[in-house]
Amino acid sequence: MTSLLVLDVVGLTPRLLAHMPRLRAVADGGFQAELGTVLPAVTCSVQSTFLTGAPPAEHGIVGNGWYFRDLGEVLLWRQHNALVGGDKLWHAARRERPGFTVANVCWWYAMGADVDWTVTPRPIYHADGRKDPDCYTYPPELHDELTSALGEFPLFTYWGPGAGIASSTWICRATEKVMADHDPDLTLAYLPHLDYDLQRYGPSDPRSAAAAAELDGVLAPLLDAAAARGTTVVALSEYGITDVSRPVDVNRTLRAEGFLRVHTQAGMEYLDPWTSRAFAVADHQVAHVYVADPADVPAVAKLCASLPGVAEVLDEEGKRAHGLDHSRSGELVLLAEPDAWFTYYYWLDDARAPDFARLVEIHRKPGYDPAELFFDPQDVLGAKRRAGVALLRKKVGMRYMMNVVGLDAGARAVRGSHGLLPRDAADAPVLLCSDPSVTAERFEATDVKDLLLRLALS
Repeated sequence: MTSLLVLDVVGLTPRLLAHMPRLRAVADGGFQAELGTVLPAVTCSVQSTFLTGAPPAEHGIVGNGWYFRDLGEVLLWRQHNALVGGDKLWHAARRERPGFTVANVCWWYAMGADVDWTVTPRPIYHADGRKDPDCYTYPPELHDELTSALGEFPLFTYWGPGAGIASSTWICRATEKVMADHDPDLTLAYLPHLDYDLQRYGPSDPRSAAAAAELDGVLAPLLDAAAARGTTVVALSEYGITDVSRPVDVNRTLRAEGFLRVHTQAGMEYLDPWTSRAFAVADHQVAHVYVADPADVPAVAKLCASLPGVAEVLDEEGKRAHGLDHSRSGELVLLAEPDAWFTYYYWLDDARAPDFARLVEIHRKPGYDPAELFFDPQDVLGAKRRAGVALLRKKVGMRYMMNVVGLDAGARAVRGSHGLLPRDAADAPVLLCSDPSVTAERFEATDVKDLLLRLALS
């Protein structure tokens, strides 16, 4: 029986693969294929489709987050696997082969998944508000096995202004160790490195090509280890990142027209989803708009359609056509123009922005914020000084605020985004496989589960 390693190389496209000879070699004895994606083409939605073979309308992951209507809260980047509906890849494999073993190294919705080994980023949230880097593992003893060999998980290079190669390096080495020590039948590994400079600078910038080459070097030992074990390798991507130049402030427009409401504490404004008639959960180039009163839907749709940067407004029929007709979706779904993306910003005066707006704070912001990848462009040196002071406070065990993120200046600095269906095959997802027996010219995201099942059980 051949083991299978599945590498989710975030943002991998044919254009970037040209700079990655070691990864490209995976297909030398196998094949390379076009890979379709789903709408929204974002991490959580696409990964869930890969692992269930179902569209978001069925598995329920309509984005990287959504408005939890029963809680009255916008929540992004949840981690419990029970949120994902449908029959998972490992469930199907175990029906065919009882005892089939699975390791998940940093694919999303890892916590609570009924796999044999789990590794996923999970900070230590101290009672006094401090946050320290760490990871969650199952079984628990795997934590010390990995951190004693590799050091603590480098959380601050996994996301934020310091995001870089160290986190993907740790993940690659952890994957090697899990494979060597435990010999899973299926190993899933998520490598985020290409997400960073491609969003910062756009895929056309030479720094993005350099990031691809850097990741290729880090992948080499893992690929060598897989080859030495006779492991079949599949490398794929969820989406391609394309060049953008303009942020679109949907929530500010909804607020100006009286649909979105805020509440104020300590001079700071917070989105008030309980009393708002309509608000948007922004997720890269897609935004879910939640409308409390059905009678307001036509007016909100017309307002959103008139906003520069909005290419399309999906109503119920449009959501059905794109496989997004799930109760977690907004009443409307907005698609950006190819060179635009959606901010979550709802305040009209930066002086009234909540304090978390200037932090790397993925769980408190009611929408995705790529400005977190930058030190404040209006005050880079000052932001770095503040970061240095915060790190000193952290080292001596004091509470700290990493207030380094720019607001509108940070949004204007973003040069890459994703979420739409690709328009150019060179910037679309790609799939590489070392086994030629399953060769095809193209797979859809909904085909990936069956492909992996065939490889895993061969």
